[in-house]
Amino acid sequence: MVLGEPKSQARHRHFTKGKFSGSYDPSGDKKKTFASILQENAPVQLISAPISLDVTFYMGRPKNHYKTGANSEMLKDSAPEYHSGRPDLDNLVKFVQDSLNTIYYKDDALISQITAKKIYSESPRTEITITKL
Repeated sequence: MVLGEPKSQARHRHFTKGKFSGSYDPSGDKKKTFASILQENAPVQLISAPISLDVTFYMGRPKNHYKTGANSEMLKDSAPEYHSGRPDLDNLVKFVQDSLNTIYYKDDALISQITAKKIYSESPRTEITITKL
């Protein structure tokens, strides 16, 4: 589990400076921070077998999901359970896959099954379960 608002994979950026051109990963620092939190639970030996990845992204609720005035701590009856806005689920999953690569498993190509969802929560976080198949 990683506490905090879930992060998504940003697209690689390309640049040209004179005759030099290159690219960089704008999510690089965020991935390193995310991975360092999960490092303490990492296996001693990297997983090298097919795996299943189960990820739940608990997104913080916006203010408009709550009532107003004296009841401002209570959710509206119309407040949704599932998060359907940005960031996109596939970008959130890709961020997790890339962050765990070479820390939990040898290569994210070993992921044979993925289950993922985005739901609202009072406590934003990312919960990850890795299972050998």
